Amino acid sequence: MDILIKPIITEKATELSEDQNVYAFQVARTANKVEIKKAVEAFYGVNVESVRTAIVPAKFQTKYTKAGLVRGRKSAYKKALVKVAGGETIDLYGNI
Repeated sequence: MDILIKPIITEKATELSEDQNVYAFQVARTANKVEIKKAVEAFYGVNVESVRTAIVPAKFQTKYTKAGLVRGRKSAYKKALVKVAGGETIDLYGNI
């Protein structure tokens, strides 16, 4: 089972990583904090101080297009905010 699905790269997440050394990841819904900590340490080779998790609820979307009104749903996911030890960083853009 893959615990880390993908990093969350938004303006807010980038600001957190620059200012407070906190990185955001989308993780498996069944993963707990200990598993997330071990996965980040193994994959990125950094020391993790703390992990905070949140389940982002599903949202309904409505778009107005040429074809008319299009309705959809964004699925729920689990988000982990990982604080890395001082002096260490995670290079999220290195594999692009």
